[in-house]
Amino acid sequence: MRSSFVHTPSAEAKDRMAIWCSKLGISGISSHYHYRPTLPSLFRCLSITAHSSSSGDSNARTLTPILQTLSPRQKEQISLYVDALLQWNQRMNLTAVTQESEVLTRHVEDSLAIIPTLQRSYLSHCNPTSSYDGIDVIDVGSGAGLPGLILAIACPSWKVTLLESMRKRCLFLEHAVSYSGLTNVQILHERAENVGQNVAFRERFDVAVARAVAELRILAEYCIPLVRVGGLFIAAKGYHPQEEVKNAEKAIHLMGASISELSYVESYSPLGQRTAVICLKNRATPRKYPRQPGTPSKMPL
Repeated sequence: MRSSFVHTPSAEAKDRMAIWCSKLGISGISSHYHYRPTLPSLFRCLSITAHSSSSGDSNARTLTPILQTLSPRQKEQISLYVDALLQWNQRMNLTAVTQESEVLTRHVEDSLAIIPTLQRSYLSHCNPTSSYDGIDVIDVGSGAGLPGLILAIACPSWKVTLLESMRKRCLFLEHAVSYSGLTNVQILHERAENVGQNVAFRERFDVAVARAVAELRILAEYCIPLVRVGGLFIAAKGYHPQEEVKNAEKAIHLMGASISELSYVESYSPLGQRTAVICLKNRATPRKYPRQPGTPSKMPL
């Protein structure tokens, strides 16, 4: 298993990245890897939109309340991430969205939208006497870094682990983290079933999140074993997840958790309102879970 906090990449990491990029058909990675524009196009877009909004331009897309709270540096980091995502997406399948504005609404804003619910739930159920600063979050099946990488940008005091089983995607995540200047992110290249049985990670995290990964009863076996007793598992689902939630009740209970609430999240993406399924970890997960790699998806509980 490879586990490394990503800061400035080593010479070995750069060589490995160059080899993989050559295989993927991505040229000029060395110069692009260090390229950091002073004012990226999306960052200009965010600034112009805010100005137009305040000037009463009815045709301008108003920044969401969460985006408005981000600092200029955080907006720049989001812009750098989107820039990297769109460039790498030309050579590997990271997202079906190919326009900056769509990435911002469909992915970035949709990821940011779960933060208030996560913060409120954590204070209510996990740490009512303190704050949500410094919490340890794992994004299971992170893919292109959604929502985990966006959470790391918006909440720099959090420790965020991006768990992804595909090596090519981990290569992109390493690049995106370094390119965005993030220092609070760890990348794990491994399957969730193996990480859940690893004593270094099992029942260690305060919160596990997952977005667009799998059916909830499968996600429960992937995610809940990673959460400490008293922690949260939050799954971002669609507008009407009631049947999926009902089918997952048995699996959630077997993992040692219970459904705390279904929180309707007003997402600003074109997909509209979403539902955050919040589960509270009540007791330790039995040692036999998660089962062998591939079993949860082939034989859901």
